[in-house]
Amino acid sequence: QVQLVESGGGLVQPGGSLRLSCVASGFTFSRYSMSWFRQAPGKERESIATITPDGYLTVDSKRGRFTISRDNAKNTVYLDIHNLNSEDTAVWYCYARGSHWATRGRDYWGQGTQVTVSS
Repeated sequence: QVQLVESGGGLVQPGGSLRLSCVASGFTFSRYSMSWFRQAPGKERESIATITPDGYLTVDSKRGRFTISRDNAKNTVYLDIHNLNSEDTAVWYCYARGSHWATRGRDYWGQGTQVTVSS
């Protein structure tokens, strides 16, 4: 069945860098836009970046500290986070949204991976 499995979270130092990964299975990955969201305690889930099936960033993607990329051959989407700070202490979620005529209306969420930024 459908699975989105995030990895790469953990306890990290302020100012460092981190790469999150999300491996998808159970659906046609190349027909879905992929996104990363961040949800800190007591806060709303916040969209960080989105990448289309053919590798384009959407206009609502945050830029600067975040770089999203994907490898369709590996069914994997990545998020590189630079200059980590306390605001990045959150559960990070991978999200898939159908972006093809055959997949519109379908979406899936991962279970999330915890990132804690602390010295």
